[in-house]
Amino acid sequence: MGTDNQTWAREFVLLGLSSDWDTQVALFALFSVTYLLTLLGNVLIVLLIRLDGRLHTPMYFFLSNLSLVDVSYATSIVPQMLAHFLAEHKGIPYVSCAAQLFFSLGLGGTEFVLLAVMAYDRYVAVCDPLRYPVIMHGGLCARLAVTSWLSGSVNSLVQTTITFQLPMCTNKYIDHISCELLAVVRLACVDTSSNEVAIVVSSIVLLMTPFCLVLLSYIRIISTILKIQSTEGRKKAFHTCASHLTVVVLCYGMAIFTYIQPNSSLSVLQEKLISLFYAILTPMLNPMIYSLRNKEVKGAWQKLLGQLSGLTLKLAA
Repeated sequence: MGTDNQTWAREFVLLGLSSDWDTQVALFALFSVTYLLTLLGNVLIVLLIRLDGRLHTPMYFFLSNLSLVDVSYATSIVPQMLAHFLAEHKGIPYVSCAAQLFFSLGLGGTEFVLLAVMAYDRYVAVCDPLRYPVIMHGGLCARLAVTSWLSGSVNSLVQTTITFQLPMCTNKYIDHISCELLAVVRLACVDTSSNEVAIVVSSIVLLMTPFCLVLLSYIRIISTILKIQSTEGRKKAFHTCASHLTVVVLCYGMAIFTYIQPNSSLSVLQEKLISLFYAILTPMLNPMIYSLRNKEVKGAWQKLLGQLSGLTLKLAA
């Protein structure tokens, strides 16, 4: 093994969740179903928003972006994890590991910024409804969406670059389900203080700053809702924000505790479970949350199903 192998490994091995074969087969079956549900739910949300003219509003434009982020994030992690459940050798090439880290980290960052953008959209809708169409025009919505995608991508490019410049020496076993940032940094055989500082800084920028903006938006929203005289008006105003607020709690919660303190007391198993939560559970639940709690989305579903039923009857006739 030459000098090169003292700098990086050509391949990493992901230790995953379990080494027991029966457990891996069971997990493969379970996560295959959840991944298919994630794909189906998010793709249908995007198609529904595209096909129904009533959903061509800023709120649903951002929701379609969120669904694209969710399905892409899940796809950056889950297929490789499923393949490893049934593989004897759980190796991942160096380049593939770097690519997985780049895409998963970038999409995760994009989602956090996008949720802050969606909170601003709800703030304008509730607190300044008369000027909402003027403020949230198409050009601003497009710029906000592009900013979300770019901020996540730029942060990920920086983090991936500095992480894979670390000398890994002979360390190649990643005790995780994927090439996750903290798990890869731990492989380094040098001091990683500068990387940990970079992780904290990026967490403040892409986690805490959007989270604080979300909090400020909802403080103003709740204050405005409480001033509404009619009970029906308050219920309607709160209903427009309930789905988004549920998703915010799901997405920001554990990420803050994981990345704000890279040397926290979280066990390796806890980190794996948090990654599973973001890769599988959150992308699967988001379409359900927005569908079940949103009258407009449910109405669009019913309209689409009615059209499909009519088409089926015509073809059968």
